Amino acid sequence: MIYDEAARRDREDPLAPLREAFALPEGIVYLDGNSLGALPKAVPGRIRAMLKDEWGQDLIASWNCHGWIDLPQRVGERIAPLVGAAPEQVLCCDSISVNLFKLLATALALRPGRHTILVEAGDFPTDRYLTEGLAAFLGETRCRVREAPGDRLADALDDDVAVLLATEVNFRSGRRHAMDELTRAAHEAGALALWDLAHSAGAMPVALDACGVDLAVGCGYKFLNGGPGAPAFLYVARRHQNVVEQPLTGWLGHRDPFAFADRYQPAAGVLRYQAGTPSILALRSLEAALEVFDGIDLQALRAKSLALTDFFLAAVAAEPACEALTVLTPGDHGERGSQVSLAHPEGYAIAQALIEDGVIVDFRAPDIVRFGFAPLYNSFADAAAAARSLADVLAGARHRAERFRVRARVT
Repeated sequence: MIYDEAARRDREDPLAPLREAFALPEGIVYLDGNSLGALPKAVPGRIRAMLKDEWGQDLIASWNCHGWIDLPQRVGERIAPLVGAAPEQVLCCDSISVNLFKLLATALALRPGRHTILVEAGDFPTDRYLTEGLAAFLGETRCRVREAPGDRLADALDDDVAVLLATEVNFRSGRRHAMDELTRAAHEAGALALWDLAHSAGAMPVALDACGVDLAVGCGYKFLNGGPGAPAFLYVARRHQNVVEQPLTGWLGHRDPFAFADRYQPAAGVLRYQAGTPSILALRSLEAALEVFDGIDLQALRAKSLALTDFFLAAVAAEPACEALTVLTPGDHGERGSQVSLAHPEGYAIAQALIEDGVIVDFRAPDIVRFGFAPLYNSFADAAAAARSLADVLAGARHRAERFRVRARVT
């Protein structure tokens, strides 16, 4: 019955043809796009051409004749509509971690006299690690870190908070913050709002400009499908540009990098947030991957994401064998990202048993099995197969096999 309903929903899905734009292995249900997006079919050809015709033939001249030097800006402009940003505010460069360092330092400089970075307890570790690293580097007299539970962040804002750092969709639970409300609360307290879009950009509409967001970061390898280690991106609202310098004053952030001047002079606007030489191979891959979003209605993308997760949650709830699982992902659409997180004391082993069945999910400590739904390519048939496999694993206690308990380095 569930498979018949899934087939009907897939036939009626206006986004279903997009699945053909991705190289998905036969016999695999891939529900890990919130960790590494699937390979768009356009990418290999673009990389081959770059290797053969650009690097292979035109060599170093490609920085000019093939526009390599402008790729961080061009790719940033392709990402901008996906995150609700007007032009000249998004730059594609470095990693989320490096970009967070730049933007946290920017926020502190924009709020002199304030010293606190407010973070969400239990947020993605790199966000917390970077805040603590910056605080240790600057010293307590210039920077301190304070945390609060996600539902108490607004209450924790006071007159010493320079910047609120929050992730729009929590990586463990899949819970989505109300970006507009928290940004407004930060501003009312005199603080800036810095958002991490790692688990939202590419899966749903993001409204940076409309919400009055000050700063943001995101990655290229999850729902944007740019490939492993794809460059991240950063957003600096136009009103904050040209006011302060970012701390990683590398040569490509200079206003005239090929003048090789002895003294640093920052480039105008968001371009000053470049540092070192970018990875052109990685940028070409991400540039090609982003083409699949051309002409896509992001509201339709969001509608499919919610429909897929609703369908999967209902299918799991209908399976008696799944009663031992705890659903962490909110039922409310406004509070849900594009994943379903299920907790179980033997979550790691369950995830490994599913993977052996051909249902690719991942595990997040201490006990969470994550099912990431990428609406560009996941189908209702994928959701049905994952629910059925999960029920079979639990009903047969197959996850208790010893081979599923050996922890790999990457989970």
